[in-house]
Amino acid sequence: VLGANDGIISISSLMIGIASAAGDQGDILLSGIAGLVAGAMSMAAGEYVSVCSQSDLEEADLKREAWELAEMPEAEIQELTNIYIERGVEPKLAREVSIQMMEKDALGTHAREELGISEITKARPIQAAFASAASFSFGGIIPVLTVLMLKPNTFVVGTSVLSLILLGVLGAVGARIGKAHPFKPSLRIMFWGAIAMGFTALIGKLLGTQLI
Repeated sequence: VLGANDGIISISSLMIGIASAAGDQGDILLSGIAGLVAGAMSMAAGEYVSVCSQSDLEEADLKREAWELAEMPEAEIQELTNIYIERGVEPKLAREVSIQMMEKDALGTHAREELGISEITKARPIQAAFASAASFSFGGIIPVLTVLMLKPNTFVVGTSVLSLILLGVLGAVGARIGKAHPFKPSLRIMFWGAIAMGFTALIGKLLGTQLI
């Protein structure tokens, strides 16, 4: 949802800015396609680097945890016991559970309980990169397509209205996923989307007038 919102705001604002600078349909379409490709690649690269850094930290934490388990097994048992005690388990039972869990998979147990690393939450750079690029493209392709469906003199207004409606819908979807009330998130993303589109339209109008 966040990536799609970013795609809608970024590409629609870019194209509206070009349209406001008196660009023709070809210029507007070219700017949209270039922005879509550049934005998707930027999102993918940024997400890949970020998640790779997270993955490196996870690997370093797991190596350190493996060393501690080999060198200080009793301390690690007590550490796990304390975690279960803090969650409400009776101390004696907490120690018994810790010992049994560590006998089965010591590193996996500590990774999950102490470090918060599991198979579900494990960093996956390639997957994250593709997901970011895909979500940005999903949102960004919509304003690109509108230039083919709207007349040049209605593009700015039509794209702005359509983009704001879509932002409101996605804001509501995101709120529902997070089990929050949809009104405020939708209104917030629509407000800032309108600010972005309005600002780029103003810049395009001013610079377009000066350059022409």
